Amino acid sequence: MSEQQHIKLPEGSIEKQTSTLNLGPTHPATHGVFQNILEMDGERIVSATPTVGYIHRAFEKIAERRPYYQITPLTDRLNYCSAPINNIGWHLTVEKLLGIQTPKRVDYLRVIIMELARITDHLICNSVIGVDSGAFTGFLYVMQYRELVYEIYEEICGSRLTTNIGRVGGFERNFTPVAFQKIEKFLAEYPAVLKEFENLFTRNRIFMERTQGVGGISAERAMNYGFTGPNLRATGVDYDVRVANPYSSYQDFEFSIPVGSTGDTYDRFLVRNAEMWQSLGIIRQAMDKIKQLPEHEYHADVPAYYLPDKDDVYTKMEALIYHFKIVMGETDILPGELYNPVEGANGELGFYLISDGGRSPYRLHFRRPCFIYYQAYPEMVKGAMLSDAIICMSSLNLIAGELDA
Repeated sequence: MSEQQHIKLPEGSIEKQTSTLNLGPTHPATHGVFQNILEMDGERIVSATPTVGYIHRAFEKIAERRPYYQITPLTDRLNYCSAPINNIGWHLTVEKLLGIQTPKRVDYLRVIIMELARITDHLICNSVIGVDSGAFTGFLYVMQYRELVYEIYEEICGSRLTTNIGRVGGFERNFTPVAFQKIEKFLAEYPAVLKEFENLFTRNRIFMERTQGVGGISAERAMNYGFTGPNLRATGVDYDVRVANPYSSYQDFEFSIPVGSTGDTYDRFLVRNAEMWQSLGIIRQAMDKIKQLPEHEYHADVPAYYLPDKDDVYTKMEALIYHFKIVMGETDILPGELYNPVEGANGELGFYLISDGGRSPYRLHFRRPCFIYYQAYPEMVKGAMLSDAIICMSSLNLIAGELDA
């Protein structure tokens, strides 16, 4: 508590004092380096003032000084709980600008990776909601399966958390048999784990009392703020970019859009759990579809933008020239202006790109869903208890790396 404020009451009344509490930026429960200045009446929140920018790294300006393929690692540092979605979203944006048509197998491989990333993001968010309500067991249980997904990433691209996975036009290498075995292992084991996780929380009286009616927001207010993803769907709005504006052949898959009704912490929890089940179904469909396609297709035929095989670089002059131009950033990109969204794990992740025909973007803006959610946070916690402020923040899935960019 850093200071006290006085509330003026009618003459003859006892003067009431409120206190100021700095929740963050170093508080371990704030899920990142950002601050909330809370005005407290006892344990009741009178008002909240968010502060951002503690880890602002000027990603957009850095990206405007880099060749297009070197921007992929920057996107890892946005929502690092589901980095592959950021990577592939950027590749899809560049491909849209260049008019690149990827093979179906590339689309389906990307869908597998993006849905695995969605599952890891949701299991982190929901298990942390459990921790913030006093239940640590579920967190420990599902984290083992996040590790299994990270092993899949590692087998595909060599990285785990910040993946830099894929390239413009497809993937840097084909998936190995071991990668497919690990995916099958995950599909076989995780449903039972997810079911047990739901049994621990969904009808748990303590958990329900801690989450129902906490941090609620109406569909109208959510849309006014610009909510997307699970936070919007929890209010009852069935907006999903994968359905509204399909990309990477999502139109080839059958899945439903889970929605809630109250827009509170409990509904956000339920929506994310339901989405994990849908993601498992999508991955299974993609695995079945891939078996019917040629095994050698893992990138589009775009030699001007896609690094050639090393064997070709060492033996063919044309491949050596392409390799040199791409690595040295000497490949000019077509001029144009576009906005390309994907359904990130925590909402609509969009890339607004302006190209003047040079080797780097003229302007680039990342639409980060966390930045939008955080603007609504003061309204959502006003009148709530201090303990509600933490669990509401957890359920919004605020990631500081994406919030500040």
